[in-house]
Amino acid sequence: MAIISISRGTFIGGKDLAESVADRLGYPCIGREEVLHEVGERYGISDKELAQAMDHAPPFWQQVPGRRIAYLMCMTAVLLRHARDGNLVYHGHVGHFLLSGIAHLIRVRVIADMEYRIRLGMERMNLSRDEAILYIQKMDRERIKWTRFLYDIDVGDPAQYDSVLNLERMSLEGACRTIVGLTQLEEFKITAQSREASENLTVSSHVWAALVRDERTRSAAVRVVADNGVVTVSGKAGTGKVVDAIPLVAGQIPGVRQVRNEVGIGSDWYW
Repeated sequence: MAIISISRGTFIGGKDLAESVADRLGYPCIGREEVLHEVGERYGISDKELAQAMDHAPPFWQQVPGRRIAYLMCMTAVLLRHARDGNLVYHGHVGHFLLSGIAHLIRVRVIADMEYRIRLGMERMNLSRDEAILYIQKMDRERIKWTRFLYDIDVGDPAQYDSVLNLERMSLEGACRTIVGLTQLEEFKITAQSREASENLTVSSHVWAALVRDERTRSAAVRVVADNGVVTVSGKAGTGKVVDAIPLVAGQIPGVRQVRNEVGIGSDWYW
């Protein structure tokens, strides 16, 4: 059992590969767009606002930095909700960052040369050659800026992945078999330690998302850390009323045994 994150650029075929792998393994499969839509539905964030945050990152995050963690933790909560049994295939460009620290996460990068991507773009979106090139370049620029700003890394750096697959030189079937083979390796098997890390991340992300969703606490700028059911919330809130509501909201999340409220009164951020 493993969580598989397939990072792919525009018009490469990563979605087709993810669905093929999920079908072969019998795992649930979810993509970036589905995650964003579910985040919006569950936590009351408009699709327009989420799209702006994800696709025009640096100016947006610099304007409202507190939302950076809020959106990312909401996305993490949704991903882990789909990976309750330890199995999931996710295709997007942030999964392996959101779920970092989980040892049974397999990080795959899918690549192809520009000509391959142009052909796919022309076929799938009925674009002219020039339109396909401009679209690919625009999307690549935004994703590079987004990951560099948030994580200070290059999304194309092969060191960030366990496997890099070139779909121009490898068939979809071959790439699928390669990923399925990775799930059989001992290095990616679920262990007691990796399960504990996953459970801690699940609890902390769900607490974070609950604080974001609740009107009493959504203005607080906080961080959440979970350790075997003990949740520590730190940061700042605008009023004592907000501070007092934090343990009430956090304590309702399944898996939370104790809440350590270390939030002080100070500057906060608003939706």
